[in-house]
Amino acid sequence: MTEALWKEFVLFAAVFVAVALLLFILRKLCLKLIDNWARKTSTELDNLVLSSLRHPSVYWVLAISFYIALATSGFPEKYVNYGLKIIYILIIFSVSYASATLLSRIVQYYIDRSSVGVPAPGLSKTIINILVLSIGMLIIFNTLGISITPLLTALGVGGLAVALALQDTLSNLFAGLHILLERPLRVGDYVKLDSGEEGYVVDIGWRTTRIRKLQNNIVVIPNSKLAQSVITNFNMPEKRMSLLIPIGVSYNEDPEKIEKILIDEALKAAREVPGLLAEPKPFVRFIPGFGDFSLDFTLICQVEEFVDQYLVQHELRKRIFKRFKQEGVEIPFPVRTIYLREEKGD
Repeated sequence: MTEALWKEFVLFAAVFVAVALLLFILRKLCLKLIDNWARKTSTELDNLVLSSLRHPSVYWVLAISFYIALATSGFPEKYVNYGLKIIYILIIFSVSYASATLLSRIVQYYIDRSSVGVPAPGLSKTIINILVLSIGMLIIFNTLGISITPLLTALGVGGLAVALALQDTLSNLFAGLHILLERPLRVGDYVKLDSGEEGYVVDIGWRTTRIRKLQNNIVVIPNSKLAQSVITNFNMPEKRMSLLIPIGVSYNEDPEKIEKILIDEALKAAREVPGLLAEPKPFVRFIPGFGDFSLDFTLICQVEEFVDQYLVQHELRKRIFKRFKQEGVEIPFPVRTIYLREEKGD
């Protein structure tokens, strides 16, 4: 490196550092002013825009500083052209990154506010990021003078080989897209699969779905297996569900009296037990009816959601047992009557 070129490089570095420091100070002040303004507004969209632009703005500061330092330098034209390409790459990459982040956050914002809900926020974010960043990469290639057409042709041919090598991964990806469109479950739903796994859906990604069991363990299920499973969604069409509690009493008891006791205890519990609903009102059915050794009733009430049934059953059974003792209601033991026939000999 010649002495003149070295001096130009030192000047370039000094201008770059000075301009970058000044722009970073201005960036901090601007972000602070915008943040204060965004906190006063009622909508969350301005906060999403601000958070999405916070990191990409660092690249914009570097690109502007690099451009000003390059414009004030006396570098040969060849080096200037190289520098301009670096600036273009920084700007395109940062804009693509900011666009992908902002778009995915806006989509997630409307998903959270929607009453329908999209079941796969992780998958939707992945798809948006891949699409936007891929477009940004194609623009960068075009800026560098790399022809896109041969690249797309090569990708098409190579894509066949990749598809064969990644059959399982691609099947999980398309299964995730199927779940996204079909919406058999959503994040936050309590589900049970025909294979026995059950719990809350934590996330549906591009390859796997995560379910948190009541024991607080995470079950990771490939999307392809999930798409082929029989799913019971306890949150659809609504969280509220019926709870059926079978109760048997002696044949000596009056069915009308038992029905009154059960409804009375259920209504009292509805005001005290979390998760048990007073509306619709609990009711009793004389079903299955006449058992082998008891009169069988079914108490039917409503709980707010699936997991509430455990505490509700626990409390109701205790209250009913205590009330039966107070009322002198007999709960029978299994009884079998055996007839012995003596056959006379010849």
